Amino acid sequence: MHSHFGPTGWWPGDSAFEIVVGAILTQNTAWTNVEKSLDLIKSDGLLSPQALIDSSEETLHRVLKPSGFFRIKAKRLLHFCHFLMDTHDGDMASLARTPLAELRTTLLNIHGIGPETADDIILYACQQPVFVVDSYTRRIFSRHGWVADDIGYEPLRSFFESQLEANVDQFQEYHGLLDLTGKEFCKTRPHCSGCPLEPLLSDDQPLVSSV
Repeated sequence: MHSHFGPTGWWPGDSAFEIVVGAILTQNTAWTNVEKSLDLIKSDGLLSPQALIDSSEETLHRVLKPSGFFRIKAKRLLHFCHFLMDTHDGDMASLARTPLAELRTTLLNIHGIGPETADDIILYACQQPVFVVDSYTRRIFSRHGWVADDIGYEPLRSFFESQLEANVDQFQEYHGLLDLTGKEFCKTRPHCSGCPLEPLLSDDQPLVSSV
């Protein structure tokens, strides 16, 4: 995948807090829609937890509308902002110093933050090694017969982490490459021709032990 796509540079964002906002807004929508909301948030000077908390509901809904489900996402974003202000005085660097296990448990206890969003925040915003699993990851690995079709989030995350060294850069790049491969080739209707993983479809030996 790396030979085909080159470095992904994923996750885009000029600050740790911007990455968090993007991680929350990307739930159930395409990244292009998230970018539109991020641009509006920046142009309105709202890219800080306190600014978002202080903004009116009307303003918040307006800037989040391009990302879809804006009323739900507004509540989830505010839950995180209040958490960050109340526990770390709005400081993402302070949050990032939380030990990994404690950090993941804490994030999962915030209303609206599920495992994938929590792991996005941990890996990309807090720079701690946790493998992010998404629908592309599950689809690609199940189609190649490396994991069961119905494997759950935590078993699949544990599977990757048991096979790979706990390295932030490697986890980020691997996730980014799987996303690009999924978006361009391993769609609901797969386009296998030209896919960087196409040679593996006839390979008798999987790259990693299957589960």
